[in-house]
Amino acid sequence: MPCPSHHNVPVTPCRAHHSTLCTTPSTSPAAGGGTSSRPASLGGLVLIKNPHLDTMEEDILYHLDLGTRTHNLPAMFGDIKFVCVGGSPNRMKAFAQFMHKELGLEGSGEDLADICAGTDRYAMYRTGPVLSISHGMGIPSISIMLHELIKLLHHAKCRDVTIIRIGTSGGLGIEAGSVVITDTAVDASFQPRFEQVVLGDVVVRSTDLDRDLAEELLACSKEVPDFPTLIGHTMCTYDFYEGQGRLDGALCSFSSEKKLEYLKRAHEAGVRNIEMESTAFAAMCGLCGLKAAVVCVALLDRLEGDQIRAPREVLREYQQRPQRLIAAFIRRRLGLHPPAGPALPSSN
Repeated sequence: MPCPSHHNVPVTPCRAHHSTLCTTPSTSPAAGGGTSSRPASLGGLVLIKNPHLDTMEEDILYHLDLGTRTHNLPAMFGDIKFVCVGGSPNRMKAFAQFMHKELGLEGSGEDLADICAGTDRYAMYRTGPVLSISHGMGIPSISIMLHELIKLLHHAKCRDVTIIRIGTSGGLGIEAGSVVITDTAVDASFQPRFEQVVLGDVVVRSTDLDRDLAEELLACSKEVPDFPTLIGHTMCTYDFYEGQGRLDGALCSFSSEKKLEYLKRAHEAGVRNIEMESTAFAAMCGLCGLKAAVVCVALLDRLEGDQIRAPREVLREYQQRPQRLIAAFIRRRLGLHPPAGPALPSSN
């Protein structure tokens, strides 16, 4: 049976391979109603919601070690069509090398240069029309990166960019190794919103993601049928331990019964995985007119435990699954066939 929803919205089946049903809200309280709060971009350009940038002679993208005066951003990035972001610098380098092979580009891709090598905050690699960038862990880290990345895409005059977060998560009522494509990012109260304090006031922003893009990604999962893929809600928290109801942190203020009750309520609200970046990612990309998606693999089922106990080689293979799905999506968008041989992302 479909899961009941906390939002009193219509319940629709979750399009999935090897999955149960979940809820899909047709409106967003944070957005004030309607199916999407995403603004229409002008000619596919990236929108910037900051009038002060127009008065600046130079924009220094400090944490990326780039700038409008020191770098020719349109020449460097103007033809980028896909941006993939993930937490780990090593993982995003491995993804860039994997995409180099998937796109059939010359050379091995092993010598890809880190565009942000002048800083130790983030790593960035380019391969063909694909940009691969690390964002660190948690909302503060990804939000800093996104501010400067979105400005970079704007200054570079990029058009029709698709941005996808790929990463790991804790599953909720799903098999370990399952890949979740997020339809809506929700907060720890299961609401589709991102709250931020700005000049002392709480600003609430919608966290709806592009539904057509999510469906397209699910269709692409048929090309990688050796693991389950589903669409569902992703819950974003500010903490890995207490914020996600874990019993194994240095601090814990609740019982195992309260923890399980909370996680079951999350599952009933349509949540299928838990991570720490999706609400900020969805809100910022939506406001700037970017078509965005979140694709994360579940390393465990949180209804069964807190600690990640799978062997390292199993976890490495799990982490490759979102990358393989996104590679299939990009190939399909570009009209390319899969390369010969069992190409897989590096296990770094």
